[in-house]
Amino acid sequence: MVLNVVDFAPTKSETTTATPSSPSTTIPPLATSTLPQTTITATSAATEKITTTGIRQSGWSNTRSMNNARVQHRSSLLTNGKVLITGGYDNDDDFSGTELYDPLIGTWTTIANMNIPRYSHTASVLTNGKLLVTGGEYSGQDPSDSTELYDPLAQNWTTTGKMNYVRNGHSASVLPNGNVLVTGGYGDGDIFKTAELYNPLTQIWTSTGNMNQARAYHTASVLANGNVLVNGGEEEIYTALDIAELYNPLTEIWTTTSNLNNGRYKHSACLLTDGKVLVTGGYASSGALNSSELYDPSTGTWTTTGSMNNARAEHTSTLLADGKVLVTGGNAMHGFLNSTELYDPSTGTWTTAGIMNKTRVWHAASLLANGKVLVTGGEDFSYIITNTAELYQSSFQTN
Repeated sequence: MVLNVVDFAPTKSETTTATPSSPSTTIPPLATSTLPQTTITATSAATEKITTTGIRQSGWSNTRSMNNARVQHRSSLLTNGKVLITGGYDNDDDFSGTELYDPLIGTWTTIANMNIPRYSHTASVLTNGKLLVTGGEYSGQDPSDSTELYDPLAQNWTTTGKMNYVRNGHSASVLPNGNVLVTGGYGDGDIFKTAELYNPLTQIWTSTGNMNQARAYHTASVLANGNVLVNGGEEEIYTALDIAELYNPLTEIWTTTSNLNNGRYKHSACLLTDGKVLVTGGYASSGALNSSELYDPSTGTWTTTGSMNNARAEHTSTLLADGKVLVTGGNAMHGFLNSTELYDPSTGTWTTAGIMNKTRVWHAASLLANGKVLVTGGEDFSYIITNTAELYQSSFQTN
């Protein structure tokens, strides 16, 4: 089933770029929600009792800005705890440039460039710790079939095998066996149903079974049983799909599963701790959606759950350490958002999670090892691309 929809997201030519801030930018205090005070008591060997009282806080705070303003970039948590930002574009350039965020000191470091600039690509951390980047677009050219690897130890980029198809708006999933499954996307004037596998040992791409449905701007989630759930996307420009299907890595066969309750594309999907998949927002014929739904792998069915407080597409969703899901920013059709909200799987409800310091769409988010969420870049309703970054700290954290 397909639904016609008009996408009011900005084009690259409509954007402007914010002036990068200097390294000495002042970081304002945490924008917080205050929680009840807690008292910690410590007793020394001399039985001296020391009591300290503090306030646990949740909310958003600025961190140092990136060295480049960028949008449609990718943010990846490496095994060393740092976050690698790749690609994207500002109003003047597409970036081959990359930079690292160190959560321990809150600073950005420019590192080696990728071999080609790219945006709207994928970035996947492999089981060997390297980062695989695939496809995307650059400089108004057709989507790319190129792929490359970043080695955190050598701190360099090397080209690896080319995909069998040029791709943009595709998905990439690291399978339990370490291979990477790439699905769909568009290129050469077509939207694809093709899928292919990357083997990190041989650095070769091989075709695997085709999906039942051609799609781009869909989501893909690796389930606990190793299968991959692909859902939604667009079959043609501005058409929203409700079709979902499963890939079995052992047989390399795709099988359809129950349809979504709402066709959607440019939505987000998050694998929950109970094994279900939460799908949120996206575009449909009515515009941006506030609906969310759950896929249960044990029954193969979708059920609606609580609706978000704001309709949004091109947002981010991040699973937190406490099992809740943080959704940030996005396009609400009437404007871009700085609102954020939390989904609680135990109640199926959404609550507001504070306001970011910037409105953002086409931004990126990564869960850090300390439990905070790093949000970077994007653009606001004036189509200004930003280099700013900020951190979300939940009340679940103790540091």
